[in-house]
Amino acid sequence: MITCFIRYEIDPFKHQCFDRYARTWGEAIPRCGADLVGYFAPHEGSSTIAYGIYHIESLAAYEAYRARLAADPAGRENYDFARREQFIRREDRMFLRLASAPHSALVRP
Repeated sequence: MITCFIRYEIDPFKHQCFDRYARTWGEAIPRCGADLVGYFAPHEGSSTIAYGIYHIESLAAYEAYRARLAADPAGRENYDFARREQFIRREDRMFLRLASAPHSALVRP
């Protein structure tokens, strides 16, 4: 299992656009085969950094998932919406593996 972290730099005056974008992915991503952790928008502090996080089985599974997402009607519309509204200034994607597993149980006195 790998986790995809997407770091967005967004227009600070278009938070509502990013929220709409995130809600659409909230439906399309699971439907297309990834395990969505969530999209996170600015609340306090930086007003320009947002994140999307999801798990996927492997990089090969990621490639198949991306093809399904591009063919999905809501996915296509969301890509078009982002292009039209230009609220994403930059998008960086990285894939990480969990290095701390297995986690130990919490010890409580």
